[in-house]
Amino acid sequence: MAVSRYTPAITALLVAAALLTACGSSKPSYCSSLDDLKSSVSALPSTNVVQNGVSALKSAVTKVQDNANAVISDAKSDFPNESSALQSSVNTLVSSAKSLATNPSASAVAQTVGDVSAVSTAVKNFSSATSSKCS
Repeated sequence: MAVSRYTPAITALLVAAALLTACGSSKPSYCSSLDDLKSSVSALPSTNVVQNGVSALKSAVTKVQDNANAVISDAKSDFPNESSALQSSVNTLVSSAKSLATNPSASAVAQTVGDVSAVSTAVKNFSSATSSKCS
């Protein structure tokens, strides 16, 4: 009988603990996705295309694309404008990297370099917009 007398109190404590855990200081999932995206974007300039070929660039761009898709999926409802800008810049980079692979030229290289810069800017803008939630 003593156990049943404490059951409501124990239940209340368990519910309170569950609520506190759910409302804890955890960051939104896009914060860790954004960290992965930043890492993959920062790795782009060190991709040695001369030594490793265009396939190395395509691989690095694919990683950026995968990480960007994760960020966009996680954050598009909270940050639709920034998500859209990020998606657009990544799509353009993917396209220019494919063009570079099929038709390597000075203009294709210049286009790809510009697109890497645009993605970097979009990531910085996204990071700024989400900083209050991800700090």
